[in-house]
Amino acid sequence: MVGHLFGYEAALAIDAGARPLREARAAIEAAAARSGTTAEEVLSLARPTLETSAAAFSTDLRRGAYDGHMEASTAVRLTTLMRYALGLAPLDTYELELGRVGTPEAVVDDLAGALSVGIDELTRPIDAIRHQAKTVTVGISRSDQTMLEAPLIQAVLAAGAPRDRLSYSTIRALADLSGAVTEVQGHTRYRLDGLETISVVDQGGIASGIVSRTAASPTLTGSKHRVAVERRVLAARGRHDGRTVVFVPEVAAGSTVGITLLHVRFEESLPAAVARGVLQGYRNRYSELRDAVTETEPDFDEERLAEIAVVDLLTAPVGDLADRWRTE
Repeated sequence: MVGHLFGYEAALAIDAGARPLREARAAIEAAAARSGTTAEEVLSLARPTLETSAAAFSTDLRRGAYDGHMEASTAVRLTTLMRYALGLAPLDTYELELGRVGTPEAVVDDLAGALSVGIDELTRPIDAIRHQAKTVTVGISRSDQTMLEAPLIQAVLAAGAPRDRLSYSTIRALADLSGAVTEVQGHTRYRLDGLETISVVDQGGIASGIVSRTAASPTLTGSKHRVAVERRVLAARGRHDGRTVVFVPEVAAGSTVGITLLHVRFEESLPAAVARGVLQGYRNRYSELRDAVTETEPDFDEERLAEIAVVDLLTAPVGDLADRWRTE
């Protein structure tokens, strides 16, 4: 009898350790159940509960409450995924740690699966209802697919850039920047050898008739070097030829291994609300411009965005743009 009672109480204690994981999974499921909810919104809605659950799980983990009851690999995976779900780690490093391109959909998918594994390992008896990550993400993976249909993303993929070399931040930037582009006129793809040398892989459209300077000087310099180091999308206007282009980094294992350059034609101007959306998604430029303006002006008149050429909004120094709001 004593043995049975001990086993029963031990099972209850072990099962109680799964409570933070169950609460986290329930929060994700409730958020995902809302019609039309994107993965980013799922994480945002679930964040308060995830913060509490992550803190409780970490506390129990530190004091050894899960020793002997949970696999070490499960504990490590849960801790890692919680960091990404709470925004404590950038999605650009997701592939290095977890082996797949980091997107909000991937975080929700992987976290839901890891929570289910952890719950199953702790539940006494094993929960009869086994939740699979696929059931959680039904209806939210469409947002990633919709983003991939943005014109600039389609142009980059058509140019030959592998999908798995485009980080989530790159995809988001291209999707938001697409609203400012009238036409993609051509492309040049480059291969990088570290941060030292660069060579042309392919050219198409109007770029077919352009001789790349890298043929004579293969050293990685200028805007291409900046893109390779920052691993961020960059819109630019040529200082000598005036061509407007978008640089797209191709990243593998945390290093820039290539760059796709798109020759584009930008819209002449955009309605203020549309321009704001483009600038918000492109290198946090909207916030930088607003902050620069309010350094000297009492408020930021957003309607003036519609009066400025799109190419200037994207490529001119923020300080120069801010001067256009001066009332003196």
